[in-house]
Amino acid sequence: MFSTLMVRVGEVLLPGDEFSCETDDTISLTDHVKPEKVVCGPGLRRSGDRLVVCKSGVLRHKQPNVFWIDSQQRRYVPAKGETVIGIVTTKSGDIFKVDFGGSEQASLSYLAFEGATKRNRPNVQVGDLVFAQFIIANKDMEPELVCIDSSGRANGMGVFGGGGLLFRVSLGLVRRLLSPHSEIRSDLDQLFPCELVVGMNGRLWVRSSSVQQTLIIANLLQSCDTMTAPQRRELFRRVKQGAL
Repeated sequence: MFSTLMVRVGEVLLPGDEFSCETDDTISLTDHVKPEKVVCGPGLRRSGDRLVVCKSGVLRHKQPNVFWIDSQQRRYVPAKGETVIGIVTTKSGDIFKVDFGGSEQASLSYLAFEGATKRNRPNVQVGDLVFAQFIIANKDMEPELVCIDSSGRANGMGVFGGGGLLFRVSLGLVRRLLSPHSEIRSDLDQLFPCELVVGMNGRLWVRSSSVQQTLIIANLLQSCDTMTAPQRRELFRRVKQGAL
């Protein structure tokens, strides 16, 4: 199965495509070489001895044996440990309700902030933006967010958003922006210095030195959703020269 997947890396796959175990993947009693294990990422699902594609997109691979489907999906499904950008919608007693773009709202306790106590409550108002992390993300339970890490520190999370712009992009572009050596981030830093907050739920928040630059950055990032790398570099070059 591993060798078959490696051959198809970079190709467009559709839901229903299957990969089955080959005879080469079985363990031999005389050969000491172990079969390659395959780790399934988003868009791939195991069904017995088969690997089924459940989402349309491009097959990607990461060393040593991780495979996933890179798609232009915009619907976000919460996962434990992921950081998202949410909007506080209501205050209900000790709990805030946060809209993160999913099928239901998440809960956020007032004690889930750094330094928060029963007497020292955080200053959170309806309409505020919060950068938070899921600690509960189960289809049978209400999602729950916190603005602290495991050691009780904010670590960049909390209320933010003064003077910036919030907009949406695809989840595929979010993963490209969060990659360790993102070409889009490096090209953008050379073009305009800015503050950028990336949520795994497809929401981006950006703030630059002026409103005009902030709008240009937002338009550039939204255009990157459907552009190839050469097209993106040409667009950034034209913007840098002042042609656009």
